[in-house]
Amino acid sequence: MGRPASLIRRMGKYRAYYIFLLPALVYVCIFCYGPIYGLQIAFKNYKPPLGIFRSPWVGMQHFIDFYKSYYFWRLIKNTFSISIYSLVVGFPIPILLALMLNEVRGKLKNVMQTIFYAPHFISIVVMVGMIGTMFSPSIGIVNTLLENLGFERIYFLALPKAFPHFYVWSGVWQQMGWNAVIYIAALSGVDPELHEAARIDGANLFQRIIYINLPSIKPTIVILFILSIGGLASVGYEKVYLLQNDLNIETSEVISTYVYKRGLINTNYSFSAAVGLFNNIINSILLVTANGISRKVNETSLF
Repeated sequence: MGRPASLIRRMGKYRAYYIFLLPALVYVCIFCYGPIYGLQIAFKNYKPPLGIFRSPWVGMQHFIDFYKSYYFWRLIKNTFSISIYSLVVGFPIPILLALMLNEVRGKLKNVMQTIFYAPHFISIVVMVGMIGTMFSPSIGIVNTLLENLGFERIYFLALPKAFPHFYVWSGVWQQMGWNAVIYIAALSGVDPELHEAARIDGANLFQRIIYINLPSIKPTIVILFILSIGGLASVGYEKVYLLQNDLNIETSEVISTYVYKRGLINTNYSFSAAVGLFNNIINSILLVTANGISRKVNETSLF
């Protein structure tokens, strides 16, 4: 009885904070936890006229069908290859950018931050349109330059091997400035006296970055890396779907686009729900594993 009473007293004491928290809590419950009941269609042969509860159960059949399907290993390979490529390239670049911007002073810093942040606000549709225009085989500036240099025009977006590079590097360019904000905020908390003492001891800029700045933002780096590992099995379908065509489908078909096509276009809701649930389970396993390893190695973790 002591703990509930103490909890009630604390809630009463800080009721203003809980009132401010209430809208966010209601939002999460309705839009994040509320739809979870619909996951049961992954284990049913869902028919809209019958509804979720009256549709017949099929157990693990959809998961088995997905595993035995022709596309299973291709989807796994494409999804993880793009995700790992994005992680290897896209994770360190915002850190390097933040370290660079942290050393810039005056109005130039504001100008550079604006330049690097601006691409984040370009919509995915516009981004894909820019890529398509720049690399167009007929009017693209890249092919025009190649032709002027004596090379033949190339339909880059039709090359299966080129698709991961378009996806990853366009994402890096668009998000690196925005992702660097967190690291810049962490660097702002570094005590200036540490740098002053290091200068007196003769440390150069590179040494101060290695021995002062990086250790200061190490917990932030570890937490964001764990979250990135937890999303390895998830590749957003919007840009993939817009960049996708019949010629590059070999490397561009990922789990998210497969779920979209089977679920919404082909109205196979149960099968797509099963594939989506499988994807989320993989992400959860990766997240828990990465968190456990980080807790043992670095003593820094999400939970």
